[in-house]
Amino acid sequence: MSDNAAGRSPGGKSAPLEVSGDGARRDAPPTLAERFPGLVCDLDGVVYRGAQAVPHAVDSLTAVSRSGGRIVYATNNASRPPAVVAESLRHLGLTVGVDDVLTSSIAGARHLAEDLRPGAQVLAIGGPGVAEALQDAGFRPVSPDAAPEVHVDAVLQGYGSGVTAAQLGEAAYAIQGGARWVATNDDLTLPTDRGVAPGNGSLVAAVRLAVEVDPVVVGKPGALLYELAAQALGTDVEHTLGVGDRLETDVAGAHAAGLSALHVLTGVHGPADLVRARPDLRPRFVAEDLRALGEAYQEPQRVLDGRWTLADASAAASGGGETFRIEFTAENGVPSWIVRLRLALALLWESLDAGALTPDQAVAALPVRG
Repeated sequence: MSDNAAGRSPGGKSAPLEVSGDGARRDAPPTLAERFPGLVCDLDGVVYRGAQAVPHAVDSLTAVSRSGGRIVYATNNASRPPAVVAESLRHLGLTVGVDDVLTSSIAGARHLAEDLRPGAQVLAIGGPGVAEALQDAGFRPVSPDAAPEVHVDAVLQGYGSGVTAAQLGEAAYAIQGGARWVATNDDLTLPTDRGVAPGNGSLVAAVRLAVEVDPVVVGKPGALLYELAAQALGTDVEHTLGVGDRLETDVAGAHAAGLSALHVLTGVHGPADLVRARPDLRPRFVAEDLRALGEAYQEPQRVLDGRWTLADASAAASGGGETFRIEFTAENGVPSWIVRLRLALALLWESLDAGALTPDQAVAALPVRG
């Protein structure tokens, strides 16, 4: 069983002691917002879907801010400048400033600033957020249209809906000429209101085929975006929580930076994906939506007889293989679906790690919503 599922942080440290402000032990566990005063929050699938807010997201995040918590919105989408992202969040009803937004373009420009001199010329591939991040970091962004006549020291490649084959060609020519290559992220797909479109990772793959080298990738699931966010929040890793809906980017990125992760079921990955997740991609916390930030959150605990308990509820396994099932009990009626899910995940992850179940058998044992 992984430390995360057993109620520990990614670093293996025990969860914070549940005490009140005066040092006395308190009966109710603290809310997630109390345990983690700094939040690194993903956007698409967590705060909004397309132009619409995810239910309960705005109210929950506003409550965190009003209670003194700090939030940085971190996104792999490199195309939009922070000011545009902040404005879209304000339109949904959130109070957000430009400094509250971090994009993978910013992470890419910060990475290049570690090695390149101020004023270096960098080819900007992608939406306007790429060039703006480079300029803010002290570089001279070069448009792909001007690339044939200008020597560039590096290429920063991010997503843009208007990226063309000719622009990808200019990136390839610059890289073959010795320019450093940094990609903001390598997400292969991009969910949209109309369906799934090719993401920046697909465009990066096209350039990679031409140049036969790999870029430095700075966005999620790397640690840099989360490290920059923690610096902006002013919180240490034990008091900073990564919040997202994708296991291979949001949860992986949080863990890479040493943070605990909250996975919300409002976006890409659902319960079956959680069951099948590799141990390093299993989040410490799972919730239906962002209301969990303001609720008392208890983590499943294993007891000596093999059961898993959470508050007054418990889960025990019976049968094996195709006949495997989970029996839930509670002192006060039937446990809620999210409580049953948290218990089930703890029990199923333990069984999977022990080789007692196949992933398909584990998925079949998940509790039905309702």
